[in-house]
Amino acid sequence: MTTDVTQFDHYLKDDGPAALAIREYLMPVEGPDGVFFPATYAAAEDRRVFAGGYNIDSYGENGNNICLVDSVGSQANRIEPIFDRRNFEGKYGELVPQVTVQAGERIVSIFEAGHRAGDAIVRCSELQADLQAAFKAVLNRDCLPLAKIAPTSLVFGVWDSRDTQAKLPRLMTSTIRAFNVRQLKRSAQYNPATEYVAQGLLAEPDKKMKDAYAERGFIHVPATGTHGGVIADGDIRRDATLSLSALRLLQASDGKQTVKLQRYILGLALTAFTFVTSGYLRAGCNLVLNPDKPRSFVEVHGNGTRNPVDLTHEDALGYANKVAEAFGVGEDRNVPFDKKRANADLKSKK
Repeated sequence: MTTDVTQFDHYLKDDGPAALAIREYLMPVEGPDGVFFPATYAAAEDRRVFAGGYNIDSYGENGNNICLVDSVGSQANRIEPIFDRRNFEGKYGELVPQVTVQAGERIVSIFEAGHRAGDAIVRCSELQADLQAAFKAVLNRDCLPLAKIAPTSLVFGVWDSRDTQAKLPRLMTSTIRAFNVRQLKRSAQYNPATEYVAQGLLAEPDKKMKDAYAERGFIHVPATGTHGGVIADGDIRRDATLSLSALRLLQASDGKQTVKLQRYILGLALTAFTFVTSGYLRAGCNLVLNPDKPRSFVEVHGNGTRNPVDLTHEDALGYANKVAEAFGVGEDRNVPFDKKRANADLKSKK
């Protein structure tokens, strides 16, 4: 595919497609009937609403259900770090500014921060003023300053909930769900290396100390009826969308800059959208493509028309490099975490 900065301009026009959509059918590495482990979630404050564990919604009278395997937020957290220059031999790192915060002995990238440009770790650094100005510009319909500091926040969404309240939606979403799952339970028994109490190595514990003994591995500890994974009788499906309609709402201070901004963010979004993520989600959950059900990649138009898309990841990356050069990637920043700003931030909310 010939690469130039105008090749995807039809996606930026008001009459262009509403979105791009990818649908992939997955299965456990053990096979279609293999056991896999979805994400688990803490209980709601009212346990009658959600008792904790797997997020499974049941519907209908025939026992149908939908199980959330990996959420939108989790998928974003798996994809966004590709832009960290320390990953993938820097293959994607030149597309975006590398913003890091020295927090104690650790260097934290903005790509690791849960709230991206709105996260406490960047807010409590010398980036605070620049980011506050950038978010205020967003409120005035100018996304250019934020794109120069944290462009992936425009791709994966950001909310400056602790300060200006500026909010940008996710352009790209990806979710993995399984249909009609059967839940399993598992049990285990921990046996200590020796009988510490019986051998006189430790005193007989009272109830309080018994918990401490169990926590430190000095007595037998049973674990029964815990989450044992699920088997999907229906599909396991990854659905991803790239909202071109939302992308077209991103503006800069003038028309020429708006075009450059939209092309740049589109390049980053296409690169992230076409990136093949690892199937390993967590212990016991390693999913691969199901060869019996083909992957679909389509343009979705406002009238419902769906047209196949022939776009490879390398095509997207080539375009992203071109538009990033034309846009002018922001400068790298490495700043220390500022305790004074953090304490002032805490006091401001008292």
